[in-house]
Amino acid sequence: MKRKLWMLVVAVLLCGNVFAQQDSLSVGRKKVGVVLSGGGAKGMAHIGVLKVLERAGIPVDVITGTSMGSIIGGLYAIGYNASSLDSVVRKQDWSYVITDKENLRNLSLGERSKRYTYAFSTSLSLKKKRTASEGGIIKGKNLAELFGQLCTGYTDSLDFSKDLKIPFACVATNIIDNSEIDFHSGRLPQAMRASMAIPAAFSPVRLGDMVLVDGGLKNNYPADLAREMGADIIIGVTVQGDPKTADDIKGTIGVLSQIVDVNCKNKVEENLAITDLHLQVNTSGYNSASFSAVAIDTLVRRGEEEAMRHWDELMALKQKIGIDDDFCPTIHHPLRPKVMTERHHVKSFIFENMTPQDERFLRQKFNLNKMDSIDAYLGQQLTSSMRVDLFYKTAECRLLPAADGVHVALTAGNRSTIQAHVGLRFDTEEYAAVLLGLDLPLKSAVPMNTELTVRLGKRIMARGELTVHPRSFTRPAVNFTFYRNILDVYVGGEHDYNILYNQFQAEAMPINFDYRHFNFRAGMRWDYMHYRDKLESEKSANITLDDDHYFSYRANLDYNSEDDWYFPTRGARFKAGYAYLTDNFVKLEGTVGLSDVSASWRKSFTFGKRFTLQPMVYGRFLLGKTVPMVFSNTVGGDWFGHYIEQQMPFAGIGNLEFVQDKFLAVQLQGQLRIASNNYVLIRLTGAQQAEKLKELFSHKTLFGVQGSYYYKTMFGPLGAAIGYSNRTKKVYFYLNLGYEF
Repeated sequence: MKRKLWMLVVAVLLCGNVFAQQDSLSVGRKKVGVVLSGGGAKGMAHIGVLKVLERAGIPVDVITGTSMGSIIGGLYAIGYNASSLDSVVRKQDWSYVITDKENLRNLSLGERSKRYTYAFSTSLSLKKKRTASEGGIIKGKNLAELFGQLCTGYTDSLDFSKDLKIPFACVATNIIDNSEIDFHSGRLPQAMRASMAIPAAFSPVRLGDMVLVDGGLKNNYPADLAREMGADIIIGVTVQGDPKTADDIKGTIGVLSQIVDVNCKNKVEENLAITDLHLQVNTSGYNSASFSAVAIDTLVRRGEEEAMRHWDELMALKQKIGIDDDFCPTIHHPLRPKVMTERHHVKSFIFENMTPQDERFLRQKFNLNKMDSIDAYLGQQLTSSMRVDLFYKTAECRLLPAADGVHVALTAGNRSTIQAHVGLRFDTEEYAAVLLGLDLPLKSAVPMNTELTVRLGKRIMARGELTVHPRSFTRPAVNFTFYRNILDVYVGGEHDYNILYNQFQAEAMPINFDYRHFNFRAGMRWDYMHYRDKLESEKSANITLDDDHYFSYRANLDYNSEDDWYFPTRGARFKAGYAYLTDNFVKLEGTVGLSDVSASWRKSFTFGKRFTLQPMVYGRFLLGKTVPMVFSNTVGGDWFGHYIEQQMPFAGIGNLEFVQDKFLAVQLQGQLRIASNNYVLIRLTGAQQAEKLKELFSHKTLFGVQGSYYYKTMFGPLGAAIGYSNRTKKVYFYLNLGYEF
């Protein structure tokens, strides 16, 4: 027993001696500061450099940064190692993060439809006084939300030198007096957001009487900050390219970029002079907005390669720092991306800048009074609801550490006033068309909003809809729509006649469940058809059109989990509808009403990284003794409901053609992605039609084939299609630019 006790004492003494030696190394060695410059997306190269510093066993005692350097540096300071930072930046959808768009995962189908209909959206204010959040094209709400998630546990006001794992500081510019603002304390996500607020691109951060923008305007490479914080040895990374010539500066973006680059030279030479090892990463071929997956991979690799070229100098620095070549400090950084999915126990919810009605809305909608834990996804749902349901321009969810969990602070920004949308399109059938939309939130005890939509072109449409956002699952809606349509009807590919008519439509939908991938609407509709003119041929001379009104009871289900509205690579889409049509609420022309049953299903199967196979089944069955011509089945074109509500697509048939009352089709589409935004589509369609259901497969099969090429642009798909069908027996060509509406 005594022998074991003595062995334990000796072991403790030996361990104590080891720890004392290591501690003396820490105390006796020089302090190392790492400085990361600004540079937008080019700053991804900092991650590659940090990988090599960890591999070389270089300790990091102080870290400073500007703009993108402040983001990489701030996250490193709270515990992300280089490998986890690499994982974080690669998993982000930067095309979403650097915009103010809502996350598609959190949007209802109605909101997603707007995303893929309008090319431009902006906020308008009728107030003379501009709000504090204005001042840039992008408000940066998605960046702020991302920083808040990544900095979970570090979102409260902190001392960056004492409360972070590594002392940290970053730089912003106060454009009120053109002064440099150095953040050594405060809210870390806010400091990072202020440091990278590129003028004119991102809205500034307003803090007290300061208006803060990108710190690169005053100090893009803050080595002096690292020295002030006690760094004896400075290792610095810059990502700026060669100076631009007059030929390199083109367009507004080029001019603005050059202004920023010139101003970012402030203090650079002085700070480089106090740097012990300067790593200039080659970022040629990329710019501040190069956030593609290929660019990020290349920039991180170039940063790593640049640091490896200085390996011998890093080993020499270890001697200068006061540590042996084979000494490798324990990397204290955990892999922090788990923070994005881990749940935290909730102590309480704090509501800031919200009315009591809004607080009650959120508490009841998400059952917060019984909520005992929260994760990043629930935080996104809460902030999305604050923006979509309660109409706040910005919303933030912060987790404030407590003894046995977190306090959840929900902070609302200014109220939205009017959202304006613009859609543009051109095609070879209707030529140019414009779609204008306004969303007007109404100040009321129960959240409500009004949507006004106007379509200008060959077809004219004006629509107004009022939607109530109660705390229950449904959002009741009422709308009124006016259509002025010129309908070109074809028979066998030959133009037969035109119909010019006005349609007035009123709809009440007390059941309107619209959540993420799923929408279900049920209610009643009134239609009035006023036919103004008909230009006919001999074939259509016996067709008569009389003004009439109709009442219908309707239910529609729409499920869509596809990852893209036009070029999906995964997910499925299912639509089904039923309508009972009458002219007196009960019957149609003195007999039983018309039953309208329709459905479509599409599924995407991806093979490899570029090819997707998409089978689709769709059809529409009209059941009743009387079928008004205005509700008859029609096919043609690429989209459902493009010219008229009941239109169904068909490969190789470009124009609108009437088909029989029972119609069933199968389509197989192959989609090949070339490069990043180029798509080649091959579509095959076969269909059966009949007047009676039992004769559906007794008639000749309709067949069509179509090939198309599209380029995905910010205005919508740009491309052309060519097709042929055994109904038209002729080649059809179609050119399209813009989203479909």
